Amino acid sequence: MSTIIISILLIGLSIAGIAIKIIMKKDGEFSGTCASNNPMLNKNGEKCSYCGAEPGNQCKKDEKPGEK
Repeated sequence: MSTIIISILLIGLSIAGIAIKIIMKKDGEFSGTCASNNPMLNKNGEKCSYCGAEPGNQCKKDEKPGEK
């Protein structure tokens, strides 16, 4: 029974942490959404389908207008 209570508490803390991160983050967006930056997800070296960034480059959706 104590294992179930501890599990529920840990899951609750995790969800609360994610909620706090979303609330504190500007526009409520997660950073690092480009899969092209993760070699485990992008084994072929393809561009990001979300923003078009090359592997190793910063997500283009994170750029402010006028930046390159």
